[in-house]
Amino acid sequence: MKNLFLSAFALLVLSACENISQNAEVNTYDEEKAERYGADDYGMKTYVMAFLKVGPKRPQDSATAARLQRGHLDNINRLAEAGMLVVAGPFMGRDSLRGIYIFNTDNLQEAASLVETDPAIQSESLVMDLRLWYGSAALMEVNEIHESIAKISI
Repeated sequence: MKNLFLSAFALLVLSACENISQNAEVNTYDEEKAERYGADDYGMKTYVMAFLKVGPKRPQDSATAARLQRGHLDNINRLAEAGMLVVAGPFMGRDSLRGIYIFNTDNLQEAASLVETDPAIQSESLVMDLRLWYGSAALMEVNEIHESIAKISI
């Protein structure tokens, strides 16, 4: 009886090991990519996130508003092409929180200097609140992927 129990237990363990190996995820770790993106061992890195908010000097005429918006979008494109801006986008709705930037830096002063290149910030139409943020280093691929799926550029 003892041998039967041990045999059944051994079969159960072997079956469980086989299921684990069949269901185990294949680790596709890419050391070169992780290094290029600045990933830590968890695939994460520190960024600076900027929250864009309504500023004290919103343009009153549509021509000025359109000019600032065009400069704002051109600046976003320039920073993204330089690899410094990882993600940018507006929030939906009409409250004071207007959008976000995620900068490819872990330095608040460097992010502040990048923010200051935005015409909407310079005119005080928008203001920004900068925060350190820890997120996936995979965000570094977003702009490349975006270019391949956008029919129209901003």
